[in-house]
Amino acid sequence: MSASSKVARFMVAGAALALLAGSVGHGAATPQRVDDFQLPDQNYVAYRLHKSFDAKAIVLMSYQAGDATFKADAPAYRALRDAYASRGVEFRIIDSKLGETREAVAADTVASSLGMPILFDYEQLVGEGLDLTRAAEVIIVNPKDWTVAFRGPVGHASTKRALDALVDGKSIALPAQAPRGGAIVFPMRAMATTKATEISYARDIAPIVQEKCVTCHQSGGLGPMALTSYEKIKGTAPMIREVLRTHRMPPFQPDPTVGHWAPNEGLSSEQLKTMVHWIEAGAPRGTGDDPLAKVTFTVPAWPVAGTPDVVLSIPEVKVPATGVMAYQNPVVATNLTEGRWMRASAFQVSDRAALHHVTTVVRAPNDSGAMMSLESGSSSIGGQGPGRVINLVPKDMGVWVPAGSVVAFSTHYTPYGRETTEKTNMGLYFYPKGETPKYPMRTYGIYDMGISIPAGVEYHPEVAYTDIPKDMLLYGITPHAHMRGGSTQVSIKYPDGHEQMILAVPHYNFEWQCEFYLEQPIMVPAGSRIINRWTYDNTVRNTGNPAPDKTITFGEQSWEEMLVFFLHYRWVGETTVALRDDYDRLMSAGQTMGALDDNQDGKLQVAELRGTQAARYRTNVATLDLNKDGALDMAELAAAGSGRAPAAGRGQASTGAAPAPAAIATPRPVAARQ
Repeated sequence: MSASSKVARFMVAGAALALLAGSVGHGAATPQRVDDFQLPDQNYVAYRLHKSFDAKAIVLMSYQAGDATFKADAPAYRALRDAYASRGVEFRIIDSKLGETREAVAADTVASSLGMPILFDYEQLVGEGLDLTRAAEVIIVNPKDWTVAFRGPVGHASTKRALDALVDGKSIALPAQAPRGGAIVFPMRAMATTKATEISYARDIAPIVQEKCVTCHQSGGLGPMALTSYEKIKGTAPMIREVLRTHRMPPFQPDPTVGHWAPNEGLSSEQLKTMVHWIEAGAPRGTGDDPLAKVTFTVPAWPVAGTPDVVLSIPEVKVPATGVMAYQNPVVATNLTEGRWMRASAFQVSDRAALHHVTTVVRAPNDSGAMMSLESGSSSIGGQGPGRVINLVPKDMGVWVPAGSVVAFSTHYTPYGRETTEKTNMGLYFYPKGETPKYPMRTYGIYDMGISIPAGVEYHPEVAYTDIPKDMLLYGITPHAHMRGGSTQVSIKYPDGHEQMILAVPHYNFEWQCEFYLEQPIMVPAGSRIINRWTYDNTVRNTGNPAPDKTITFGEQSWEEMLVFFLHYRWVGETTVALRDDYDRLMSAGQTMGALDDNQDGKLQVAELRGTQAARYRTNVATLDLNKDGALDMAELAAAGSGRAPAAGRGQASTGAAPAPAAIATPRPVAARQ
């Protein structure tokens, strides 16, 4: 372990001990130091406490909807923000009431004119750690050492005294004053002490670790350390607590109040609380055998059970120690003498540090024998990206791989300090010969090549959409951005005008690319619009940001940026013997509009024509604008040659790469696809 890693672990352990030990304040367990946490706000955008390391002070105020004291104190809190925000002080509100909904909070906060982030503490773990007891309590945090400078009513004289001192760079710790708001019920508060024995390592903790953690955290797995016994878990318990409170692990992190996913690789609310409370109780061993110690954990040769039916060998590549490598584009024959329906694909990667991603486009001979890419929704057989090597197809669905086809790979290698040779294989798993799934699985990608992210902006918004021309069944969503991707949401705007959010990822992690498959597919009627909204963090607070001083636009390399999202779907009424490739073509006709139309009015104003994709329109607006209304509509884009975005296939969410435009294969007879 490096010295920096040891220091980090020591700091995490110290923070955990400080929280458990407490200090003198308005309650016996008032913490002297505030441990790091990450919570989503009312807009499903994550806020992480320690990310505000460069603030002069951080002010947190406890809240619950309808609280009379909070309502009475809200004007004073707003006035405090107005007086100190320009002086480097940040203001947040924490809602730790169990079962609180955004609808209830929205109505309450509009009436109070708060206009600031409200953080939802779903599991009450942050409220417990802060020793909150009532609403309308202000907690002032010193980011120099994460200690509490003052806590009490917003109108108390010590509030301004503490803030003035912190703004002037002086550390201060003033006596706490009793809060006056309504009581917030914390039913699990005593878990860390009096009820610690009710959590059993053998019965409660080990099964959670085995189900959700050991797949990666074993020898040879993706995780940095093994969690295969009590001793190993106990040794890293403070670190586990920290990554759970900041929602960085497990890396499958959709907001739990939006959508139901299968598989769901994250912890349930109860599992999360159980793990944290057990660690805060000292991670007791308890009685009983260690279930994990009885298991021999072995990383399988292939991440999908069994040997693939076909293995495609991507040519090995020498990756230099430094520099920038252009995308590699090898083409590998499938050698299939007959078409097959694929049910899964997987990758073997020899050097995960060197290979960032792989994407695939299937090409097959058309009736004249020329090799052509398939329809955009059927062109890919999966991809590999950070944290993901498996591409599963939902039950009763398949992806068609034609006879005589080849796979055009796009591979992105990243030098990391030493020369290496990387060799990757792709395994394809087919349905048994003669067995045909009921439905085709399609994947369609939307690329917004017009994004522009200003330097120094922490929550820069961008948006793209696609209009749905025919009734669709949506099975899953895969959003993709690069190092500045902060948060993402996907919603459906129905023909009657109402909008429903179906995915919210408050904190997007470039190092863990996730596909989100719905527990039950969603019916998306014709005339609907599927919208993808992002925020991007182009500041020094984003530790993965390679150039916070530059405006960033769309590009393939990791230090550039992307807004891409993929839909995994089929058309209503479509089966494997009655394909509707023509519906894909209808949807593709609107790709350019959906990518560039930021205000979603169905027209492209000059200000929206950003980036390389829009360059030819931007320079010819006067000529292309046939009705002379100062904007380009769908008819005018069509007259100009559509400028449709490149065909996108399943798995390209892991890339960042948009393949070069390719000819679309002529639809083949249905019988040829059975």
